[in-house]
Amino acid sequence: MLIRQAPRFRWSEVTDERLYLNRRELIAGAAALALFPGRAEAGPPPPVSQLAALPAAPNPRYRHADSPTKIESATTYNNFYEFGVEKEDPARLAGTLKPRPWQVVVEGHVAKPGTFDIEELLRLAPLEERVYALRCVEAWSMVIPWIGYPLSALLKRVAPTGQAKFVEFQTLLDPEQFPAQKKGVFGFSMSGLDWPYVEGLRLDEAMHPLALLTVGMYGKVLPNQNGAPVRVVVPWKYGFKSAKSIVRIRLVSEQPQTAWAKAQPREYGFYSNVHPSVDHPRWSQATERRIGEFRRRQTLMFNGYADQVASLYAGMDLKKNY
Repeated sequence: MLIRQAPRFRWSEVTDERLYLNRRELIAGAAALALFPGRAEAGPPPPVSQLAALPAAPNPRYRHADSPTKIESATTYNNFYEFGVEKEDPARLAGTLKPRPWQVVVEGHVAKPGTFDIEELLRLAPLEERVYALRCVEAWSMVIPWIGYPLSALLKRVAPTGQAKFVEFQTLLDPEQFPAQKKGVFGFSMSGLDWPYVEGLRLDEAMHPLALLTVGMYGKVLPNQNGAPVRVVVPWKYGFKSAKSIVRIRLVSEQPQTAWAKAQPREYGFYSNVHPSVDHPRWSQATERRIGEFRRRQTLMFNGYADQVASLYAGMDLKKNY
C-alpha cells in the first residue's frame, strides 16, 4: 500500500485564526446577501453626537430611581426589525432612514382627521423629559430619558368618536429606507414579519398619561436606530409594543392585527404586559437584567407601574390576555 506523506505548509500559508473563527459569520453574511440582495448597501446612521439638541423640561413625576443606561448601550442594542434581526443591525444599517421631511396621518373614527408634519408634532404640546425603565425582550431592560408628551395630546386633537375602541400604529413601508423590508429571492423577509409593521393599543391604554408620543432621548432628537423621528413609548409593556418611525395612526373599532401577534401568536398577544409569574414560551419573565449590569433583579408587575395602570386590566385574566 502506497502511503503519501501530507504536504507541509509554511505558517504564512495557514489561515489566520481570526478569519477561521469568523467563518460562520462570513457564511451567514454571504447567505443573507444571496437571499436578500441590496442589504449591504445600508450604512451606519449619523453619530449621536451630531444629532440636533432637543430641549425639554424634566418631569419630576417620572424620574426613575435608577441611573439611566449609558447612551452608547441604548443606541447600539436595539430591536428594529426593518433594519435586521440582530440587536446590532439598527446601529449598523440605519443610515438609510431619512427622518426629515416626515408626516403622520391620523385617521379613522375621529371627528378631526389630519396630517401632521413632524415639526408641527414637536409644537403640539410642551416637550418634557421622562426617565422610564423599558423592558426589552429576553428579560433585558434599560432606563432611558425619553423626550415627548402624552400621546393623549395628539389623540384629543383629532377628537375620537364613540366608535373608536383601539389605536393602530403603522411604521413606514419603504424598502429603500428599511433594507430588511426587501423580500429575498424566495419572496419573504428575513424577520418573517408582514410589512408594514403594525402595533396597537386599546384606546384607554393609549390615553393613559404614561403613554408617551416620543420625539427624542438623552436631550437630542431620536436617533434613526431608536425609531426616528417619532415613536411611542409604553413603559408598562414590552418594548415591541412601542411602534417606531410612525407614519399612520388609525382609531378603529376592532382590535388591530398586530405584527407580532400575527407572526407568533403563541408568544406575543395583543396586551403584552410584563407579568413576572407568566413565562414566555422561550424564557422566564420572573427576573430581568439591566443592560450594563451583571446581577439579575426581580421583575415587577407591569414593569413597576402597577399602581398607575393595574386598573386598566381589572377583571381580566392576564395569563390568557397576554
